[in-house]
Amino acid sequence: MDSRGRVFLWGALAVASGALNAADQTHQPRRSRDLDESGSLISTEGGGVIDEGTVRTARETASHSTGTPNWANPPGFEKDVFTFARVLFKSGATAGMRNGFGRRLGWWVDYPDADLNFSYRLQQMTSIKVDPDARVVRLADPEIFDFPLLYMEHTGYMQLRAPEVEALRKYLQTGGALLVNDFWSTEEWVGFAAQMKRVLPEKEWVELDVDHPLFHCIFDIRGPMKSLQVPTIQFWNPAYNPRDPESRLQRMYRGEGSEDMHIRALLDDKQRVIVIAIHNSDISDGWEREGEDSQYFQQFSEKISYPLGINMIFYLMTH
Repeated sequence: MDSRGRVFLWGALAVASGALNAADQTHQPRRSRDLDESGSLISTEGGGVIDEGTVRTARETASHSTGTPNWANPPGFEKDVFTFARVLFKSGATAGMRNGFGRRLGWWVDYPDADLNFSYRLQQMTSIKVDPDARVVRLADPEIFDFPLLYMEHTGYMQLRAPEVEALRKYLQTGGALLVNDFWSTEEWVGFAAQMKRVLPEKEWVELDVDHPLFHCIFDIRGPMKSLQVPTIQFWNPAYNPRDPESRLQRMYRGEGSEDMHIRALLDDKQRVIVIAIHNSDISDGWEREGEDSQYFQQFSEKISYPLGINMIFYLMTH
């Protein structure tokens, strides 16, 4: 793993002042559907189409929310940037797993808006320069070693092929880091953890709490952990009262074991974090949906999703 990305981030990440702004708009996305179960075409949340066989950047896929920002880096420095790299993978239920709504969601959830909005905010709120297009990558492609950090989403039903398992193992053992987000319930945790056991069979998950330095390295994020849970906007209950034990943050039940947010990590032999998994929280909806509802933006995007995301990027790249 080339260490230049980590060295660059070490010197570049610094908090800049300024407030986030968002438009107060509403939007109801269409439920996704499979266009081609056996081929490479899939439907996005907004009903657009992605060709999994050819897609390379988030920029080439149309926004399904309120649009995404555009920016450019200084000429000559286009490659001297941090690139948000989302992993494309196949999903499918295995024996004993429910065959419901969850398995029909895959790597493309919140894409491309989350990728591009977060990339823009990372550049806006720090001194780092960020790739304005973001990337979609495949684990079996050698180019993953060009990126110091990979991102995965909705991994509860992920099914890695043998070459992907080997590639991800090598990537993590040679300096790469992985951030996983937005999967819910005990069942989805079991599915994801089983795949990671194939990748790193000797490793065990460690629970991180809000005292961990990750929560305080750039933004000082205070707990308890329950207060950091971000609901999916379509299921969000705006009338939620955290002081009422009968009140629920989300209107839709996400399955057994989905009530409490967890942040878990896998460590290398030197006790450095190489994988972070955010379970039972949808911080990427705070990136994706920032322009759709001002209350949601102020409560989740501004206070949790962006600060936590930026902290995790900084921590994984410098530790």
